[in-house]
Amino acid sequence: MIRRVVQTTLESKVDDVIVVLGAEANKVQKVLTDLPCRLVVNKNYEKGQSTSVRAGLREVSPMTCALLVLPGDVAMIDCRSINMVIEEYERGKHSIIIAAHKGESGHPILFDKRLFPDIEQIDEQTFGLKSVVKKHEGEVYLLETGSPNVLKDIDTPEDLKGLPSNSSAT
Repeated sequence: MIRRVVQTTLESKVDDVIVVLGAEANKVQKVLTDLPCRLVVNKNYEKGQSTSVRAGLREVSPMTCALLVLPGDVAMIDCRSINMVIEEYERGKHSIIIAAHKGESGHPILFDKRLFPDIEQIDEQTFGLKSVVKKHEGEVYLLETGSPNVLKDIDTPEDLKGLPSNSSAT
């Protein structure tokens, strides 16, 4: 599942793919070792997803213009949706762009570098990235992608069974 998400992201317009590892880091690292991405181990992963976002943010280049957040459990994400978010950002009108389908927000979410200091402060008590989105709600753009894949994540073994067995990165 994570390999598919990383492969799809690598095929997109994303310049640098940083994968933050937590639980079972060694096992996941083996699955990604041949892919041109940077792997970062979050030793504090048990403290919540916010620690992983902050660990990834610490690894971005000072020249980075924006951060695109894509959880590893969005196994059906497609390259087209990722590129749509990036292209909308390149138009220069929004600081936060959230991929959506039929008005429902999903992933990826893109944050302009101006918001990096706010992201550095997130934690689970303040609901992580949701606090940044709420603080800057006037700068949020919900981008209709036309793809239900931006909403699909894998949280249970039943969700995993629902995936096509031959799904490859698109």
